[in-house]
Amino acid sequence: MRMNQIVVVYHSPWGHTAAVANAIADGVTSAGTSTATVISVDAVDSHWQQLDAADALIFGCPTYMGNVTAGFKAFMDASGSRWLQQRWRNKLAAGFTNSGSPSGDKLQTLIALTLFAAQHGMLWIGNDTPCDPDTGLNRSGSYLGVMTESRDTPVGPDNPPASDLETARRLGRRVAETCARMRIDG
Repeated sequence: MRMNQIVVVYHSPWGHTAAVANAIADGVTSAGTSTATVISVDAVDSHWQQLDAADALIFGCPTYMGNVTAGFKAFMDASGSRWLQQRWRNKLAAGFTNSGSPSGDKLQTLIALTLFAAQHGMLWIGNDTPCDPDTGLNRSGSYLGVMTESRDTPVGPDNPPASDLETARRLGRRVAETCARMRIDG
């Protein structure tokens, strides 16, 4: 059986969102049904065909000023030729965002990612990890996608918090499992 191909495409000026992207990729591969590739939007120009061939795309970026970063928005705009050709139509999609505060208006960023996927005709998968104050899983209570928080210090132990990274892993696994359930060859 062919392994599903899932690409995590992200923007991470300071490395925190990259740590979340890698946790999502770990979750994808833990399902045993999919491969995961992590691609920064800074290097996307040499990876468009890989995005086109993927079964699912998981989008992520920090929340800056209540929305996606300029780097991620440039990627969104550059995908216009894919939209014209409907290359990502019916692919699965999911998303995540990180900011330095508990809210930071991260919901607006997830909405922007969701609308971006909808514009491409993609099928959105939300976060199904319950909010659990005892473990810190999905501590923001976000179900549209994963919201993580990091301090404005270098990436390191518990920055982003381990519970946020585990929530991200669970989203990656969910996307892989959903992709495997929906896989129709032929």
